[in-house]
Order: sequence, then structure tokens, then C-alpha cells
Amino acid sequence: MKKLHPFLAALLLAGATTLSLAHGDDPKTGKAAVVAKEQKEWGIAGDAKFVTRTVTLTMDDNMRFTPDKLSFKQGETVRFVIRNKGKLLHELVIGTKKELDEHAAMMLKFPTMEHDEPYMAHVGAGKRGGLIWTFNRPGEFDFACLIAGHYQAGMVGKISVAAATH
Repeated sequence: MKKLHPFLAALLLAGATTLSLAHGDDPKTGKAAVVAKEQKEWGIAGDAKFVTRTVTLTMDDNMRFTPDKLSFKQGETVRFVIRNKGKLLHELVIGTKKELDEHAAMMLKFPTMEHDEPYMAHVGAGKRGGLIWTFNRPGEFDFACLIAGHYQAGMVGKISVAAATH
């Protein structure tokens, strides 16, 4: 009997008929990766084919993002190019203030916790990473580095998504 490829087995176990897949950039390799699409309050994983805008963010060991305020229109699919100019690992995580607060608290308790979602990019010292995100819901959202201590030091930013006008 032939063995199933582990990815295919996982899809079958997850109920592949309800799983939607999209291609984005893998933040670790920079190459196209397959990610599961899950609607979040702040949007959904984007598809590289539909990128309408590219935003470059830099992170540094002063625990800051540049820029730290971003504005989008509902429906925009954004490619984030993330440059880590520091000597420490940093990450970009998009979410609501509540979600980021909860996640940051978990990271303090479990600093080596593995996590990898389409709205996150982990970028090594002196490296570049990225993610693609579709802001399909209007509102005020946040982004942060949730590595233990970084969020608490103020490594945060704001995202404003204006409602689409029809």
C-alpha cells in the first residue's frame, strides 16, 4: 500500500473540501509557499497574483518599525517587504490590539514557542522577509513584534483600513 505524502494526509484530515489555499511568499525562504486562508478580523492571507501595493517596513534593535503607521483601502492586497536592520531576530505580526496582547503574553511565558501564520513574518538579523495580506475588512488594526520583551518595549505600529466606497 502506498503512503500518502504528509501534506496531502494533513489536508485530508483537515477536511480538504473546506480548505482554501493561496500562494504567498514564505517569510523564511522568500519563495512561493502554500498557506491556508482563514478569515480574520483584520483580513485574510493574500495571493501574490492580486498584489496591488508593496510596502517596505524596517525593523531594528531600537524596538521600532519604520514606518509605524500604515493606511490602506478595503480590498487592497499588500506585499510587505520586511527588512531587519538589527542584530536580533524580529517579527511582524498583524492583528487586533486584543489578539496581539494575548499573543505577547503567551510569548513571555513560552519564548521559544513555534508559530507561523500567514499574518506573521519572522526575519533574522540583517535579513529580509515578507508576507502578502488582503485587507478585506475596514477598521483600525495593529502590528507588532511579539518576541518576548520587544512588544513590551514598544515595537508596535498602527494600520488603518478605510471602508470601500461603492
